[in-house]
Amino acid sequence: PGPPHPASKPLQSPSADVREFACASISRLVQQSQTIPGFLQRDAVRRLGPLLLDRSLAVRETATGALRNLSACGGHEVCEDMVKQDVMTPLTALLREVRPSFHKPKTQFNSVSLPMFLWFFHTILSCCIITLSVSESSSQALSMFNKAGILDVILQCLERHTHNIKLALSAAHCLHTVTEDNAELLCSMNNAVLGTLESVLLSSQADMAHTLLRTLAAGSVWNLKSSLPTARQAQTLNALMATLSQCLELDAGTLIPQLRQAEVARSATASEAGNMEDHQAAAGNMAVEEMDEEEGVEPRTNGKATKIDKDFSDLLPRGKEELREATALLTAQQTSLEIIVNMCCSDDPSDDEWEEASSSDESEMCPDGLSEGNTSLLSPLCLSAEVHGALINHNIPEKELTKINFPPRMHRVQYRALTCLHNMLSTMDAESLGGAAALQAVAQHLSTLVFSAPDIPKEEEFLEAVTSAMRSLLQIIAYMKIPQCMTPQQLMSLSEAATCCDVVSVRVNALAILGITGSTLAKEKRTAETLQMIGSALLQVATKDANLVVCGEALDALFDVFADGDEAERAAENINLLSALKALQPVFKAKIRKEGKGKYSPEQLCVLDNIKVNLRRFIGYLETVVKK
Repeated sequence: PGPPHPASKPLQSPSADVREFACASISRLVQQSQTIPGFLQRDAVRRLGPLLLDRSLAVRETATGALRNLSACGGHEVCEDMVKQDVMTPLTALLREVRPSFHKPKTQFNSVSLPMFLWFFHTILSCCIITLSVSESSSQALSMFNKAGILDVILQCLERHTHNIKLALSAAHCLHTVTEDNAELLCSMNNAVLGTLESVLLSSQADMAHTLLRTLAAGSVWNLKSSLPTARQAQTLNALMATLSQCLELDAGTLIPQLRQAEVARSATASEAGNMEDHQAAAGNMAVEEMDEEEGVEPRTNGKATKIDKDFSDLLPRGKEELREATALLTAQQTSLEIIVNMCCSDDPSDDEWEEASSSDESEMCPDGLSEGNTSLLSPLCLSAEVHGALINHNIPEKELTKINFPPRMHRVQYRALTCLHNMLSTMDAESLGGAAALQAVAQHLSTLVFSAPDIPKEEEFLEAVTSAMRSLLQIIAYMKIPQCMTPQQLMSLSEAATCCDVVSVRVNALAILGITGSTLAKEKRTAETLQMIGSALLQVATKDANLVVCGEALDALFDVFADGDEAERAAENINLLSALKALQPVFKAKIRKEGKGKYSPEQLCVLDNIKVNLRRFIGYLETVVKK
């Protein structure tokens, strides 16, 4: 693993002050991402973990902060390593140890004040949140968290939101994380849990921190929907939707500049008074909370309580209240859109496993008994009448659409809005979305978003979100025979950019867009030349892409484009489609046989087998066309 890190020996020093100083140094150093690999190579997590249970409270505090910063700034790899190094064992042990103190009255906190304890508790929760939410090994971490019995303490933290919003936000983040796909925890749900969440949803504070708090509570309620008593479902669903609606109604494009102006004005005033300090902001959007003003006691520094600026954030600049408000607003809107995405999402395999179905009219059973019609991404997903009605009553679709054209540097909310649009188009009828006029307006929005710049954006997350939304929109527009503003040439340029992307689902979406566009053009006159371009592009992908899923989608799109019509027949002849497919057929079959079982899921193999059958039939169809 290399030579010992300079901080490794001090971490094991018999002096508490030395151990604390070493933890504090690591906490600051790991905010520079380039230093993190060195700490991982030298077992930083394994060395820091035991210090969470150190006999010195100050060492515990700084060790917890170091792990929090390491996980927040290190991302997926670090969090996965934290779980593998069993950091959840000391974390949950520490939570179990300190939670009885949470019930103490203020007068019984001798060596540590209540505000200090609350900050300490918040830091532990923050570390747990990051580890649980980012690590792929979260099932193991979740199980340990469930067994630690922390749920009642999280609820008590939530109930303190009127006095300590910072701690309540940590608890809300934690509850939102641990309630997702956690059947074990669902067994612990009761009326007290739901009552606490409902009280948060119905709170009326208008600041951005409480907006985020209510949004996180709404996400937890949705995660717990199967536990809702029948008699309370309608009321709770209405409160949840009202929360999301109020959050999305906020115009970040107006509020963010206002917050920025307020920050500039306040900074100028502070500078004139000689009190302005510049602090470097570290990576991440995590709002690591500052102490409640009324509590008035600060964290320990080198074992001593000191009076400093009321801010414990290592990850945001000190004194940047406006930045915190802006971060809370954007996080709340992103979370709201993610919740709506989940509402409009089925339990089918995910997009990146494949857009599972062929668009052929064939509906034969696959070898493993799965029907093609059961896996179509474009078929209506399961959306209950109650949820559908609540979305419409609170004008959620209309408010969601406003987030598609989001200001620069707020792309994450925009991407979630595009994903949300894709799911709503897949689950809601056109009239619910405003009818033909509204769909045309959406098409115009997307056209402006994608084609207004000289070059199509290449960012993968953007391409995945926008191609998914555009695919769903074009499908419904084609079905309703609505004129739309995007030209075939524009869609060709988007598909060309997307087919160069490394993400399989982006390439699949691009090919589906070409298929929808071509099948529409095939019904019109004087379109053979454009159909030739589309057909050539699809053949290129079907022949050369290394991924069989993508090759299959390209073939599927070819079937759609050249299925019928004089223009399609003329274009097929001009690009020698029949001979190209005959040459491709044995290669495609051989690849499925050689690569299939080792690289692709049973569902993907089912669809590939279906496309193989359809390819044979389509070649037969083209042969009859040639003989005419």
